[in-house]
Amino acid sequence: MNSMDFKGISYLKYGNDKQIKSYNILTKINIFNILKDYMPILVGTIPLGIDIENSDLDIVCQVYDFEKFKQILFDNFNKYKNFRIVNKENNIMICNFIVDDMEIEIYASSQKSHKANGYRHMIVEYKLLNLYGEDLKKEVIRLKKEGLKTEPAFAKILNLNGNPYEELLLYEDKLDN
Repeated sequence: MNSMDFKGISYLKYGNDKQIKSYNILTKINIFNILKDYMPILVGTIPLGIDIENSDLDIVCQVYDFEKFKQILFDNFNKYKNFRIVNKENNIMICNFIVDDMEIEIYASSQKSHKANGYRHMIVEYKLLNLYGEDLKKEVIRLKKEGLKTEPAFAKILNLNGNPYEELLLYEDKLDN
């Protein structure tokens, strides 16, 4: 697990069972092709193999025309279970729905997808997992099963103080290859 390109999803089809299931779901509903103009990137725990049973598929997108984006989401995904779109403040929209018992969450903002915190956290976590190996992975999964979110789990293991989401981002430059 050296350098990885997370901007596509083809790596999932060679992963663990959950990653393969995720790949199959995402390709079945053609979501990355439908959203291609919005620079979709799958982020979170599933790409890293640190997911737990109820982990969802998180996709970040860069959006400028939120009304158009909302219409695309509605036209393509409203047939799925628990479909909903929530408009947050500051040009942020979140869409959720379930496909084959797996929740998909689309996080849309005007920020470039690879600059979104979800992507940035995943890259830092990926580098930390490469650095510290299987023991770190097992401990993160254990803490997540106990109820901690991913970033707080990493922060606890690394003895980071303060906001775990902000503290993890401080590792970005320190971990460059």
